[in-house]
Amino acid sequence: MRRNVRGLGRILLCWLALAAFVLPAAAQQVRRDVDYRILPQPQPVQTGERIEVIDFFFYACPYCNELAPHLDRWLKRKQADVTFRRMPVVRHDTWVPLAKTYFALEAMGEAERLHLAVYRSYHVEDLYMSQEKVIAEWAAKNGLDSEKFMAIYRSDEVKAKVELARKMTKDYDIQGTPSIVVDGKFLTSSSMTPGVPQVIPVIDGLIRLARQQRLEKSGK
Repeated sequence: MRRNVRGLGRILLCWLALAAFVLPAAAQQVRRDVDYRILPQPQPVQTGERIEVIDFFFYACPYCNELAPHLDRWLKRKQADVTFRRMPVVRHDTWVPLAKTYFALEAMGEAERLHLAVYRSYHVEDLYMSQEKVIAEWAAKNGLDSEKFMAIYRSDEVKAKVELARKMTKDYDIQGTPSIVVDGKFLTSSSMTPGVPQVIPVIDGLIRLARQQRLEKSGK
């Protein structure tokens, strides 16, 4: 009997050790001013009861390029109380053409299909996608009506979205890319994690933190 108890104890210890080893990174606690920071001015969340996650990105950023497929996989498993949107960062006028590319794709309902393709074309195929001639040829190559795409690309609606992106870059205190903002107040970035893939578990941790704070605020 005693031998059986010892055996069960060893098995239990082995399972606990294994559980500690394979514990998902998402279950780790996030640390303020280490894994994330709080925005100087919290921003309004447009999603009501759902937690908002915003990906502030720049197509020319190699770290954004590295993070993009991880975010793509994360999107497939995000919970129903979480919404996600992308916002191109506009820190300089030279960043405008790539922001316009995203907004034109979004307006045509093609952002989900071609978001990763823009990264690939820029970083792998070395296309200079800030030139209108290059982006027009790229659009046609990727199955879009090139003339329609360029008309949207040059439109006042896209120009207005670029100005909104420029304003949000400032309002959300985006100092580098990629930056992820959760619930209008928690910001993490690849510069705050050991590596780009580690941004994903921090996002999960910030969602849990936002969910907990919302519950506390509601008094439930």
